[in-house]
Amino acid sequence: MNPKLSDLTEFEKKIGVSFKSPQLLQIALTHRSFLNETNDKSQEHNERLEFLGDAVLELVVTEYLYKNFPNPEGELTNWRSAIVKGEVLAKVAIDLGVGSILRMSKGEEKSGGRARNLILANAVEAIIGAIYLDRGYTAATTFIQEHLISLLPEIIEKKLYIDPKSHLQELSQEALSVTPEYRVIKDEGPDHNKTFTVGVYAKAKLIAEGQGSSKQRAEQIAAANALAAWQKFIADK
Repeated sequence: MNPKLSDLTEFEKKIGVSFKSPQLLQIALTHRSFLNETNDKSQEHNERLEFLGDAVLELVVTEYLYKNFPNPEGELTNWRSAIVKGEVLAKVAIDLGVGSILRMSKGEEKSGGRARNLILANAVEAIIGAIYLDRGYTAATTFIQEHLISLLPEIIEKKLYIDPKSHLQELSQEALSVTPEYRVIKDEGPDHNKTFTVGVYAKAKLIAEGQGSSKQRAEQIAAANALAAWQKFIADK
């Protein structure tokens, strides 16, 4: 189902933001494929809002870390990266039910677009951009603090800020005496908007997969997924 403006009231309540211009929220929840299918030149998809929201998100998180932690720049950079990475944004999207209210083409929906991490993460950045434009920096900061910065204690406690590829390589070399291998399983979409699926393998056995807008991003996500599945993978060896 592709929601109309009138369907977004419940979502506004869920995120705690009442939009002065609901059209901005609708744009934030509109995937490029929806416009390709409808061929309606009067509408807009969410990529420009995503671009803006990405910058707002990074600034808010950076400002928070700078003001609240005396740690060296390197540590703060790692913590920031762990907060704003795609899989975290996708999880926030899932918690908020973003997938169910995205406007997208029937083809994208049939291919699993409502559950695709990249699409979900981009939508959250677009929502942040929309909040910033509609309600200002303070409202955007409140949203980011509630849904993303609130994850920081767990990130620090569980050391989730450590680069997943490096961490996976250490575990693999220690347990199996091999370096993990990354292979592109498939790539989809036009050249300007590709999605890569990468598998990470140890001793020719698949540990996990990851999707991203670049091979490097997909590798990082595959490594993170492999870390989550590592104990089971080792037990099954």
